[in-house]
Amino acid sequence: MEMNLTPPPGHDYRCGFVAIVGRPNVGKSTLMNHLIGQKISITSKKAQTTRHKVNGIYTDDTAQLVFVDTPGFQTDHRNALNDRLNQNVTEALGGVDAVVFVVEAMRFTEADRTVIKQLPRHIPVWLVVNKIDKDKAKDRLALQGFIDEVQAAFDFAGVEVVSAKHGLRIAHLLAALKPLLPVSVPLYPSDMVTDKSARFLAMEIVREKLFRYLGEELPYAMNVEVEQFEEAENGLYRIYIAVLVDKDSQKGILIGKGGEKLKKISTEARLDMEKLFDTKVFLKVWVKVKSGWADDIRFLRELGL
Repeated sequence: MEMNLTPPPGHDYRCGFVAIVGRPNVGKSTLMNHLIGQKISITSKKAQTTRHKVNGIYTDDTAQLVFVDTPGFQTDHRNALNDRLNQNVTEALGGVDAVVFVVEAMRFTEADRTVIKQLPRHIPVWLVVNKIDKDKAKDRLALQGFIDEVQAAFDFAGVEVVSAKHGLRIAHLLAALKPLLPVSVPLYPSDMVTDKSARFLAMEIVREKLFRYLGEELPYAMNVEVEQFEEAENGLYRIYIAVLVDKDSQKGILIGKGGEKLKKISTEARLDMEKLFDTKVFLKVWVKVKSGWADDIRFLRELGL
């Protein structure tokens, strides 16, 4: 049956694109997952986990918001990968109707100011102060002083204080963003939460487990690629994923003693995929060494970065 995307007659329906930007590790991916009500963008305590623009879609009877989750704007480490990530951020800002600029409560850094310099001035930018816990919320005077400091650096359209981790004040943020969008019919079916393929989401799930279970340095010298993705007649997904690392020594770290670490990563990734895809999954993950991949521009393009 064909799905009707047209809102009710006479309805002032709005639809548009909203970019979520900020320095690494301010909670952009967690925020988007809560905004759309489902986990589609990977989260980690480590900075710089998002490498692709991920479109998350929120739809209700008044508006459809298509969120673009961008990589954290990287200022510390210069290589072809990070230059490409920063270019992705700039490109994402070029085709949206509004921007959400995320900062961590009570922490306004030079990296934040660097991102502010990239913000467009021809479309509305909403300031979102994230990571509000009980201690930070207690001192309202200090929090207001912090907000005033950030607002002095840019002409924001408005401000909202949230806790993405705990899902607090997410509805307030959605309500604030809706009027910023143009009047338009929805672009996507109402039950669609992302325009990314199952193949892409499988890759992201494996990357999340790698960031979660490996040390501080290794994840920045690795990437994930789906070598094969098949859907069998009985609904079973057969997924073959390679993890790319820079050196042979990193391969051993990733596999772990007796293969235990890679097995744990694979098992947890498979369970997450089965939950997301609502079907049984056969997952095979292995490690490949490709020296210098993070500085290989042609190779990065092949990976879609």
